[in-house]
Amino acid sequence: MSEFVLEVRGLCKGYGVVPNRVEVLNGIDLELNQGAFEAVMGPSGSGKSTLLHLLAGLLAADSGEVTLGGVKVTTMSDAEVTVFRRRRIGLVFQDFNLIPTLSAEENIVLPLLLDKRRPDRGELDALLARLNLTARRSHLPSQLSGGERQRVAIARALVTRPAIVLADEPTGNLDSPAGRAFCDTLRMINSDDGVTILMVSHDPVVTAAANRVHLLKDGEFVGNFGTESDAALVSQRYLEIMKG
Repeated sequence: MSEFVLEVRGLCKGYGVVPNRVEVLNGIDLELNQGAFEAVMGPSGSGKSTLLHLLAGLLAADSGEVTLGGVKVTTMSDAEVTVFRRRRIGLVFQDFNLIPTLSAEENIVLPLLLDKRRPDRGELDALLARLNLTARRSHLPSQLSGGERQRVAIARALVTRPAIVLADEPTGNLDSPAGRAFCDTLRMINSDDGVTILMVSHDPVVTAAANRVHLLKDGEFVGNFGTESDAALVSQRYLEIMKG
C-alpha cells in the first residue's frame, strides 16, 4: 500500500489529431501525503483545470496513472469511477454546482442520498455549525451569498468523509473578503481535521492558503516551493520560476 493519499505517474492528456494535436499535460508526476494542503498554480491554458479533472476521473487520461487512496482511478470503468468519486473525492468548483431547487442542506446531503445512505443527523448538524450554515440550512442557493454558497459546496464535499478534496479556482466567483474567508475555511478543515486538499488557483493570495505550491507551465511542472502563508512570497517565487 502506498504511503501517499494521491500518487500521479506520467499523466498525459491532449486533444485533436496530428498535425493539429494539442498536448495539454505532458508526463505529470505528483505525490500528496495524508493531511497535505497543496496547490497548483499557473497561467491560463497551462492545464491546471484539466489536471484536476483527470485526478477526479471527470476526464480520461491518454496515458499515465492516478492512484487515490490506494485505488487506481485510471483503470476504472466510467460507472466505477462515478461511484468512487461520489464516495472518496470531494469536489469544489468555481461556479458552486449547487442544484437551485434544493435547499442548502439538501445540496449537502445529496452525495449520501445518491449512494443510498442516510446522513447522520448529529454529524450533519456539527458540519453545518462549523461552516456557519445552521441558520441557512433551509435556504435555496438563490437566497445565499456567494460565500455561503461556496461553504455549502465545501460541506457537500466533506459530508462523505472523502480521501481528498479537489478545489478548482474555488474563489473565482467570490469578492475579496469572501475569498479570504473561504481560504480560512480551507485552512481550518485541513489543520483541525487533517483533510487532504489539492487546490488549483491563479491567485497568489488564494494559493498562499496552501502549504506548498506546484507551478505548471505548458503542461509540465517547472518547480514547487513552500508558501509560508505569504502571498508576496508566492508571487515573487512564481515570477522567478516562470521567467527562468
